[in-house]
Amino acid sequence: MQDKIILATSPSGPAAQQASWQRQLSNAIRDPAALCTRLGLPEAWLPGASAGHALFDICVPDAFIRRMAHSDPSDPLLRQVLPLGEETVTPSGFVTDPLAEADHQPAKGLIHKYAGRVLLIASPTCAVNCRYCFRRHFPYGDHAPSRAQWQEALDYLRADASLQEAIFSGGDPLAANDRQLAWLVGELAQIPHLKRLRIHTRLPVVIPDRVDDALLDWLESTRLQKVVVLHINHANEINQAVVDACARLKQAGATLLNQSVLLRGVNDSVSALAELSERLFDAGILPYYLHVLDPVQGAAHFDVTDEQARELLADLRNVLPGFLLPRLVREIPGEASKTPL
Repeated sequence: MQDKIILATSPSGPAAQQASWQRQLSNAIRDPAALCTRLGLPEAWLPGASAGHALFDICVPDAFIRRMAHSDPSDPLLRQVLPLGEETVTPSGFVTDPLAEADHQPAKGLIHKYAGRVLLIASPTCAVNCRYCFRRHFPYGDHAPSRAQWQEALDYLRADASLQEAIFSGGDPLAANDRQLAWLVGELAQIPHLKRLRIHTRLPVVIPDRVDDALLDWLESTRLQKVVVLHINHANEINQAVVDACARLKQAGATLLNQSVLLRGVNDSVSALAELSERLFDAGILPYYLHVLDPVQGAAHFDVTDEQARELLADLRNVLPGFLLPRLVREIPGEASKTPL
């Protein structure tokens, strides 16, 4: 029998044997009515929440909900995860695969778009389902390799000496269990031309308890240089538990960067973006990218025009030092890198 990836939400023995983060993820709210009730939203919000949920499942852990304001539908954290009726509207240009990733999949679980680096879908599961996610329509069922099936992707990396960096993505790669991640990192570390492991994750933010001893053991022990790219869109996401989790990652030798998405109604103001950069740096995280929205079907209500984005960045430049200014970019299918705006 093939040894398949065990996800955080998969049965893995008695609950007492599960790590705290696994229990928290298993207990995440997955019903729009339950989320509306928990946050005291008027019943008028439920039909839209149900309509959006029918297109893309809701998933919100309690640790993230506790940072939201009660009875406030405009709360910037709630806005990111609350399904809305607007998701059923499909404007021209908003598609299911906005980055044309289907054209760059040479092996199961692997995406190769840019020179020198490849992306591995290390888990199809997320800790929180962000409503603007560019992979909300991604066929994850086709990208959950067993260990035996991972060999094709690993052979691809071994055969290309130009590759220096492996990127864990998903879903959220840290939703996979540590035994599987340790195995995969060990396999990558045996490829001599690989130098870096980059992990794109939201889990240390959404469930800070994910940064536990089991994770730190394999992260600290690898010879690969470690870069953890967090995804934080608003300063209110950063509480003391997130700061502590980031400190543990840094102690394990990881460089911490952040990428955000510019979202209407969430962070589309100079004050919100400036406070985010300041709070990131206080937590030991360097602002990296500010992405304009990828035109994914179901997320058009978050869109901020390129002209508005440029104006925001110009104003932000007047209030922040250069090292706290994220790079404003758009990802354009077929281009050799992210495109600065």
